[in-house]
Amino acid sequence: MWPCAGIAGYGSHMPDYLDDLRFAHVLADAADAATMHRFKALDLKVETKPDMTPVSEADKAAEDVIRTHLKRSRPRDAVLGEEYGLQGTGPRRWVVDPIDGTKNYVRGVPVWATLISLMEAGEGGYQPVVGVVSAPALGRRWWAAKGHGAYSGRSLASASRLHVSRVADLSDASFAYSSLSGWEEQGRLDAFLDLTRKVWRTRAYGDFWPYMMVAEGAVDLCAEPELSLWDMAANAIVVTEAGGTFTGLDGRPGPHSGNAAASNGLLHEDLLDHLAGRR
Repeated sequence: MWPCAGIAGYGSHMPDYLDDLRFAHVLADAADAATMHRFKALDLKVETKPDMTPVSEADKAAEDVIRTHLKRSRPRDAVLGEEYGLQGTGPRRWVVDPIDGTKNYVRGVPVWATLISLMEAGEGGYQPVVGVVSAPALGRRWWAAKGHGAYSGRSLASASRLHVSRVADLSDASFAYSSLSGWEEQGRLDAFLDLTRKVWRTRAYGDFWPYMMVAEGAVDLCAEPELSLWDMAANAIVVTEAGGTFTGLDGRPGPHSGNAAASNGLLHEDLLDHLAGRR
């Protein structure tokens, strides 16, 4: 029995996403093998996409292997991936970022991860119900399934449950972000800098990692001004199942606003108000 089994309150009225979660770990294992095989390779091939962001052969290989597994084991499910777009239709959709943090990956920085989420259609559109964030170069993995909590560990059988922090005062909070450039490009830099002056500590960890640290309770707040669905879906379910709050900068719950704000919940209104220039 693994740690998520037998959680109080679970019953037949609630969909059981545990099989999907186990399968998401299989997908992450396959992606890890593909990405680690080429990490720090001297002959790694890197191209520039039309949006001027890099894509490596490892990005494509990881998404290829995930799609191959999905086609074989979940042929009725749709797939949305960063490199190859949307394939299929239906109420269940796997959302994949094969390497979140490609710029780190191609420079040999170990802070990158494969993000895998299952989203289901419901009120308000598709919502994440399963998420796995696997960072093999760091030796870390985080995961969650709707109604079953969020966990981190080396395997399903060896894991610790995640809980967000209880920090309730902004002056005691640790705030994480990726960079200043996006906030400046959107005309939000002054509000962003004002927030950094109000908190206890800031660090630019970047990409998936701040969200995982919010889920772990190591960081209290994080935000990014421009993101795609595949950057957010897995992170969102992990944060919320750890007891936190994940919205867009507009306050809309979930990963649908094109940007993200995540917190322990207690500080979320402060976070949104400061980034909107309301305080």
